[in-house]
Parts: sequence; structure tokens; C-alpha cells
Amino acid sequence: MRRREFLGALGSASLAWPLAARAQQHVPVVGFLHGGSPGPNAHLVAAFLRGLEESGFRERHDVVVEYRWAEGKYDRLQQLASDLVSRHVAVLYTAGGSVAAIEARKVSVDIPLVFVMGSDPVRAGLVTSLPRPGGNSTGVTLSTSALEAKRVELLRQLAPSTDLIAALVNPDNPNAPDVTANVETAGKSVGVSIHFLQAATDGQLDAALATLPQWKAGGILVANDPFYVSRREKIIAAIAEKALPAVYQSREFPAAGGLVSYGSTLADMYRKSGVYAGRILKGEKPADLPVQQPTTFELIFNLRTAKALGLTIPQTLLATADEVIE
Repeated sequence: MRRREFLGALGSASLAWPLAARAQQHVPVVGFLHGGSPGPNAHLVAAFLRGLEESGFRERHDVVVEYRWAEGKYDRLQQLASDLVSRHVAVLYTAGGSVAAIEARKVSVDIPLVFVMGSDPVRAGLVTSLPRPGGNSTGVTLSTSALEAKRVELLRQLAPSTDLIAALVNPDNPNAPDVTANVETAGKSVGVSIHFLQAATDGQLDAALATLPQWKAGGILVANDPFYVSRREKIIAAIAEKALPAVYQSREFPAAGGLVSYGSTLADMYRKSGVYAGRILKGEKPADLPVQQPTTFELIFNLRTAKALGLTIPQTLLATADEVIE
């Protein structure tokens, strides 16, 4: 071999070696499927990555995460899930609504699935039971429907003279029937009627919120939905314009200027599910990992918003708050 050819071959080999070494390391890939948008959920992604790191997997070092976002359009989820499956991911991770998990499971029953969802995973057919999932899926259920009664009660305390409150619900969310039933039952228990507003798109959201004055509702409850989380600034601004008290599902809303929220700590749920994804990457089976549920819930008030509304929050409520934003 001539000297020039030898040096050329040596240079090619030196370039190829790191690639070959990297391939031998076999860095696993996690498919991340979310029903919402990346911007409003950046802090939750960070919490998921913290959970992965707790299990020994740092993004871009020990694991690659492939992200897919439905931007609140549930009909895109199955296609996005199929794309992730085609990339031979080691674990499918779904969040931002129950639909993401349901559609991912339709695409593949072989790939381990870790979910964060608000509805009952047993009813959704994802697990056999919460303590013994029994299949290839596990994760965290937020049990958000059962919390609607507490949210209705809060709204009644904030608007004691009203006999009608509005409730914003996404009809495309599979959890919507449970939410509707729970809100109706809660309304009867505290003596208020419920007017439901339905919105699954930006246009429907604008139209629904614009009708609030004609119903003369004394307040509004915003149901749990990833589309609403991603549009929280729009929702908060529209409700503030109507000068109505509103109760939301999570801290993200009062942090952005909403009045009050009651629910589980989403960031902690994402972190716990990230730990599960890491444990599965290490070889544990989803069937052996019980579905987790939140054990604590947080009540958060935004006093600046209350003052802007001219609303005095009862001291008995403030005394029970986990956080007061001033």
C-alpha cells in the first residue's frame, strides 16, 4: 500500500472508531409522547428527566429521549405513537392526558409503557389493577375526577351568593363523562346549578368563554385537561376580563395569574414516572411496578388576583392553603 493510501485508511479508521464504540454502548431510547405543547410543559419535562437521572440515566449521556407533541390535537396521537414505535424505543412514556397512553397502547403492546394520566387506568384497559398492573404498562394516575367535588366546594365558598357556576370541559378528553358527573353531583351537594361549557379547540375555547356573561354564572371551574394547561394564559385572561372567580386543577394556573388551584403536584408525578421509566430501562417489568397515586394535594391561592377581582378570601380558607402567591 502506498504511504498516502495508508494515511488515508488510518484517518478513516480513526473517525469511524468513536462511532463504532458509541454503537457498542447501545444507549437506550425513550419515546416521550405528550398531548400538549412543549413550552408550557417545560418544567414538567425537567421533572421527568430528574426522575430518569435518579435511576441513573442522564439525557444525552445514558439515554436518548425522542419527543413528540400533539399540541392539544388528540387525533394526532396515534400517528405520533406509531412514529416512536418505528424508532425502536426501549420504553414508551406518555403524559398530557389519558388519550396519549390509550393511543400508544393501540400501536404497540410489546413495548413497556409508563404513563401519567388523570383517569382510571383500569377502566381504560391499561392495567389489571393498580397494585398489580399485570401487563406491560404502569405509571401514575392523578385521580383528578374525584377532586372536582372539592373544587366545586371551593368555588361555592368564594362565591357564596351565586346559584349557578360554569364548568369548562374538553369533550374530546375520555375523562370528560366522569368529570361532568362528579361536578353535577358536587353542585347538588352545595346547592348550585352547573352550566357546562365545552371546548376542544382554540376557536371553541374563545366562543365558550365569550358566552360567560350571558349565563350570569358566579364563577367558573376549569376541568383538568392538557389542552387547557397549554392555553392557560388565554383562559386566565378571558376569565379575568369577566371578573369571575375561578378554580383550576394545578399550580400552573395560579402561578400564571389564576385565582386558586387544588390538585396533586404535577411535577412530582412526572418525576416519579421518570423514575419508573429508568427502572424499566434497568430491566424491571411494568407488571411488578404498582401504579402510583398522589397521597397529598395542594391548595394554592393568588392574592394579587383576588385583590384585582375585589374578592376577599375567607381566612379559614387561607389558613388551609399550602401556598399563597402575593
